[in-house]
Amino acid sequence: MPPASGSRRFTAGDLVGVHDESRCLLAVVVAEKGTRLDLKVGFEAKAVQRGVRQLDLLAALPEALTPPSRLSQPPWGLSQETLQLAAPRPRELAAAWLLLLSEPVPLGLGDFVDLIGDGSDPAQRAACWLWLQGPQTLFRWRQQQVEARPLQDVRRLRRDARRQQLVEQRRRRWQDVLRQRQPIDPQHFDPEQRQQLALLREWAGGETSRPLPDDLHRALQAAHCPMESAPIRHLLVDLGQWERHHLPSLENTTWQAGFGAELEAEAQRLVALAGTPQPGDERRRDLTGLHTVTIDDEDTRDIDDGLSLERVADGTPRLWIHIADPGRLVAADSPLDQEARRRASSLYLARGTLPMFPEVLSTGPLSLRMGQRCAALSLWVELTGDGAVAGYGIESSWVQPAYRLSYADADELIELAPPQERHLGEIHALMEQRRRWRMARGGLNLDQPEGRIRSDAAGPQLEITEPSASRTLVAEAMILAGAVIARHGQEQNLALPYRSQLAAELPADEELERLAPGPVRHAAIKRCLSRGHLGTTPAPHFSLGLECYVQATSPIRRYGDLLVQRQLLAHQQGEPVLEEADLEAVLSELEGAIRQGLQISREDQRHWQQVWFEAQDQHQWAGLFLRWLRPQDRLGLVHLPDLAMDLAAECHGDPVPGDDLLVRLQQVDSLRDLLRFTAAG
Repeated sequence: MPPASGSRRFTAGDLVGVHDESRCLLAVVVAEKGTRLDLKVGFEAKAVQRGVRQLDLLAALPEALTPPSRLSQPPWGLSQETLQLAAPRPRELAAAWLLLLSEPVPLGLGDFVDLIGDGSDPAQRAACWLWLQGPQTLFRWRQQQVEARPLQDVRRLRRDARRQQLVEQRRRRWQDVLRQRQPIDPQHFDPEQRQQLALLREWAGGETSRPLPDDLHRALQAAHCPMESAPIRHLLVDLGQWERHHLPSLENTTWQAGFGAELEAEAQRLVALAGTPQPGDERRRDLTGLHTVTIDDEDTRDIDDGLSLERVADGTPRLWIHIADPGRLVAADSPLDQEARRRASSLYLARGTLPMFPEVLSTGPLSLRMGQRCAALSLWVELTGDGAVAGYGIESSWVQPAYRLSYADADELIELAPPQERHLGEIHALMEQRRRWRMARGGLNLDQPEGRIRSDAAGPQLEITEPSASRTLVAEAMILAGAVIARHGQEQNLALPYRSQLAAELPADEELERLAPGPVRHAAIKRCLSRGHLGTTPAPHFSLGLECYVQATSPIRRYGDLLVQRQLLAHQQGEPVLEEADLEAVLSELEGAIRQGLQISREDQRHWQQVWFEAQDQHQWAGLFLRWLRPQDRLGLVHLPDLAMDLAAECHGDPVPGDDLLVRLQQVDSLRDLLRFTAAG
């Protein structure tokens, strides 16, 4: 059944090969329409139309035969089985290649099939044509003729094919690895796959600017993993390449990197120097004779403030507020100082602290440690009968804390007031007096229980901090120190990082009185307050009820407080201070790190809330409606008294502030940063 010549027109019933994009298919001609033909393609006899240039004539329909409309009909009688049986054998193909290589003459399809079988058999012609269009390396198919490839081309193609085969095998193994979601060792994979893991970490951390390559996209699809940060985090956790509680916002930050070996070595050097004389020590006033106590959370190790009470000659109580002096050891613009500036603050997370200074320093010679002679900046304040500042002084000093108290210890001493520890009760009375003075000038008291999640080896636990006498005492003393230092800066025309807050128009007293005291009333007030502002000139702080204010009592934990301390000491000792423009430049530099630290802290608490809720058997709690967040989405803010938390919830009905609600946990997934509640009356 010889094929027609190259110039023969196609007729109905001819067996043809179709080059259809990247596929090669068998078809039967139905009708010719100019330069296009109607075809029935494949064993499904799918009706298509193709151009003549896309077709190869494999066998012409013998005259006088009825044109078939399917490949399976006579005279072709083709099926998957007949094509498989008719497929050319490797040995015959190799012999044909050697023969054509020695006599390089192009052959038509029929003559070529005759070399390896029966050229008149339509099944063999079709099977051979399909083989020629496939990934074989021995022959070229050009203009319906077969040519043997030169030996060098065959070798090159086989090398390329082998290389591609290995690539495909690696790709399949990689897809299998992702699909199986079992822990892996990246060292067992090639550099390209390790790069893909690094790219997945970027996406898991929320950095999605670099697109995922197509083969990685396909691998994720095989693993049923959408191309989104949260599902990719799930996948990396399963692969052992993302610690389950690692925060995306920590990824590639200075906090994640920790302190390098050089900085740790420098910290150790300063620890060794702490007991030796340093510049300025001779000017320090010895206040080690004062009965000084420090009060902080039980697990706090970096202690940066302490309190003493002294009676002056006329019996007037003089409150001393001692602030740790890290500048004694850490010089401005030194490597450790520059690293502290990059961090801007310590981060207090659910699983522990990421300190601004190396821990060996922050919990060592920089801290006000019990029984140790410690460098400090000490501030004394005397109050009038109504709580106003009657006098103050600021000087560098040596102090020696007698006791390190927890808030619980301090509360007990304030309540019991033993004669040998009367100072704490007297300090508490002074600070209550000062607090009333601030409230009379518009200061706001928004104290309420606060629930936070802490985590240790036992897992996440809810810790509720209740307002108490000792916490009020410490907070008021720190606010007093900030107010006095700000006033001093204002009087001396000294540039400091002043904190201010614009005046707010609060709800009318009658409206507030109608709201339940505590969280509901506080929420109504807080929604009216503007955000605080940080600047280099003094301005009023509305919610504190102060004409000016700085944060100054945590120089181990906040770089801004260290700046305050350096400005005060330099001014006091007649040394150059930062001018306003220079201070503004430093504060601008700190701004990004402060914002990043806040984001990390909030994300950390949100994550551990989600982990805690995942572990709870109880899925509903009594709540109070506080206010609407997005009324159009029915999203409101609710308070859960048992947990001392304010949470967003989808609120049903039309609740008003103070309404009782039943809050139900709807959905939680800590790896997807997902926590949803519904609430109804």
